[in-house]
Amino acid sequence: MASSRMAERAHLLEAITEFLLRHELPVSPENLLCTHAIMSKTNLRLAKRVAELEEAGEPITQEWLDLQMSESLTADTASSNLDRLARELDRSMERFGESTRSAQEAANDYGAQLVQQTEMVANSSSEEEVVASLAQVARAMLDRTREMEEQMKKSEDEARDLRRNLAKARRDATIDYLTNLPNRRAFEDVFKSEWVAAQAEMEPMCLALCDIDFFKRVNDTHGHDTGDRVIRAVAQALDRISDNCHVARHGGEEFVLLFRGLDLAGASAALDAARERFAARHFVDKVSGKAIGGVTFSGGLTDVFAHPDLSSALRSADEALYRAKEGGRNRVELG
Repeated sequence: MASSRMAERAHLLEAITEFLLRHELPVSPENLLCTHAIMSKTNLRLAKRVAELEEAGEPITQEWLDLQMSESLTADTASSNLDRLARELDRSMERFGESTRSAQEAANDYGAQLVQQTEMVANSSSEEEVVASLAQVARAMLDRTREMEEQMKKSEDEARDLRRNLAKARRDATIDYLTNLPNRRAFEDVFKSEWVAAQAEMEPMCLALCDIDFFKRVNDTHGHDTGDRVIRAVAQALDRISDNCHVARHGGEEFVLLFRGLDLAGASAALDAARERFAARHFVDKVSGKAIGGVTFSGGLTDVFAHPDLSSALRSADEALYRAKEGGRNRVELG
């Protein structure tokens, strides 16, 4: 057993080394981590993209790898910011609770002091002594009240700012920064609610994965700014398909769509029509003025209720998308 594990580790190390040398990539900590995720298939999506590029005979460049790692870092950072703000809000509410408890304790102290002063008034024969003592208690109460009001106002302001920042962070954590579409995390939440609603209404529901054809070629030839323009254009085209179609960026140049109330035939027709409209467009490089030409995308579509869960439906759509790529691209295949 131990020798088997050692052999597996040795094989993985050889695969990582061979990959870096084959693509002439620097042996940096970042590249080692990324290549480990590819070779060990702990990141299946990235491993699949690499396999597609290598099968097409295209090199894996440092720029392309950096883009993959940047997208992953963006998602991790949004999640980290969300966790940090939530912790800060918890601490702020704890401080507010402490201020409230302090105010309650101060009020109890004032009550006890007033009882003492009342007893003193009853037993004292000096009016001046009584007035001076009451004035002293009143000043102490006033000073303490002002101090508590300031503390509680500060806590309230802090909590309000944190709630506002937390709400923004939650929105940011579910929105793709480039396309303003929901991201994968938000899509999973939408899928859960739509799945329940569609089942209750006995409505059909289909899921599709779409991927921009030869996107790396656009990036390599015209640069990332143009590539970003293409991604945004595809996002807008898919987002206009139907009000009953939820669209999200699934990562990189890939999008996921959820069709509510459409069976496979209806969803396929809607997606195919969007594909044809987009393929008829022609793009121009804004910097050089040179024509980019037509840009197309391929899609894989599956019936959600033919699968036990989202993961299974995504695999089916992914397999159909792969067949669409293998079949010549710029087409929609059913899973």
